[in-house]
Amino acid sequence: MSSRKREFALLGAGIHLALDAIRGHKMRSFLTVLGVIIGTGTIIGVGSILTGFDSAVTGVVSSFGTDSIIVTRWQAGFHIGGHDPEMEKRKYLTIEDARAIAERCPSVKGVSPYLFASGQWDFIHRVHYKGNDVYQPQIGGTVAGYVANGMAEMKFGRFFSEFEDQHRMPVVVIGEDVEKNLFSTEDPVGKMINVDGHEYQVLGVMKRPANAFPGQQDNRVIIPYWTMRKTNPQAKEHMLTVKIMPGADIAKAMDEVRGVLRQQRRVKYSEPDDFGLSTAESLIESFRSVMAVTALVMVVLSSVGLLVGGIGVMNIMLVSVTERTREIGIRKAVGARRLDIIIQFLTEAVVLTFSGGLLGMLLGWLISFAARLAFPSLPTSVPLWAAALGIGVSVGVGVFFGLWPATKAARLDPVEALRYE
Repeated sequence: MSSRKREFALLGAGIHLALDAIRGHKMRSFLTVLGVIIGTGTIIGVGSILTGFDSAVTGVVSSFGTDSIIVTRWQAGFHIGGHDPEMEKRKYLTIEDARAIAERCPSVKGVSPYLFASGQWDFIHRVHYKGNDVYQPQIGGTVAGYVANGMAEMKFGRFFSEFEDQHRMPVVVIGEDVEKNLFSTEDPVGKMINVDGHEYQVLGVMKRPANAFPGQQDNRVIIPYWTMRKTNPQAKEHMLTVKIMPGADIAKAMDEVRGVLRQQRRVKYSEPDDFGLSTAESLIESFRSVMAVTALVMVVLSSVGLLVGGIGVMNIMLVSVTERTREIGIRKAVGARRLDIIIQFLTEAVVLTFSGGLLGMLLGWLISFAARLAFPSLPTSVPLWAAALGIGVSVGVGVFFGLWPATKAARLDPVEALRYE
C-alpha cells in the first residue's frame, strides 16, 4: 500500500472511530462541543443580522439619491461616541442660509430646509386626537417644496401649499403610523389634532418611506415652516437638503454650497468649516466603518464561547487518551507510527468540533430566521463568509486543542501502555 493510500485509510478509520464515539456518548459529546456550537452560531447569526442591517441602512441612505447634499450644523454620519464639544458651540443654520444656497449656487435645483422641534430629543412631545395619543412623534417644519424635492410622497390628501406656509396657517401632514394610532379606520383629512398644545388641521397622510429602518415607526408630523416658527419660537436646529441640477457634478455643487455657506457664516479663510456637508455615499462609508468595529467586537465576544468549547474538547480528548492507553499500546506493538496515532486523535477532535460547527450553523440560521420574523423589514441572510468562518474556526479549534492530547498519546511507551489497566 502506498504512503498516500495509507494516510487516507487512517483518516477514514479515524473518522469512523470518532463517529462511533460520538454515537456512543451522545450527551458527553454534546456538552463537550456546546461552547463551539454557541460560538459558531453567534458568529453566523450576528453575521446574518449585520448583513441585513447593512442592506437596510444602505437602502435608506441611498434613498436620498446621488443628487442630494445634506447640510447640518455638525458632520452628519454614524459616529462612535458623541459630538465634539466644539460642534455644540457652532451657530445654527438658518432659513437665510437655505435661500442663499438656492439663489447663488448654479448647480443647485432646490433647497428644502427642515426645522426640528425644540427639545426634540429631551422633551416629551405628544399628538392627541379624542382619546388617542402618540408620544415622541418626529415633529418638524418645512416648506411646500419638500414634496417636489422628493423628500416625501403623499398616500392620500395633499401637502400644504406655499400660501398656507407664508400665512402661518395651522395645518399639518402626518405619517402612516400617526394616522393608524390616532384615527384607526376614520378618515383623518380635515380633522383637528392637538400637537404639543396647538390645534392643527390634517391635510393628508404621507406614505411610509420605501426604505425605512427595520422596526422604524413612521411618526412624522410635518408643519409649514413659518407656522412652526410661530408656534414653536424656540426651535433653531435646521437641516438643509440640497437637490442638485440633473447631470450636474456633485463635487462641484458641494464646492459651491461650501463657498456660499462660508460667506454667509463669515468663516475666515484660515478657519475650518463650521458646518457639515454629507452625501449618500459618505454616509454609507461612515456607517460601514462603524459596522466594521461592531463586527470585530462581536467576533471577539463569540471567540470566548469557542475558547470554552476548545478547552472542553481538549479535556475530553485527554480523558480519551487515558481510557484508551492499552489500545494505543497494542497499536504501537503491531507497527503503528507516532504519526498514525496523532492523525487518529486529531481526526477525532476535528470530527467532534466539526459536528459542533454544523449544529452551530443551524443555531445561527435559527437566529437569522428569528430576527427576520421579529423585524420583517430587516433582510437577514446567512452570508457565505459567516458560514465559512464559523465552520473554519470550529475545525481550527479541533486541530489546535486536539494537538496536545494527540501528541501525548503518540509519545506513550508501548510497553508501559500494554501494562496499563
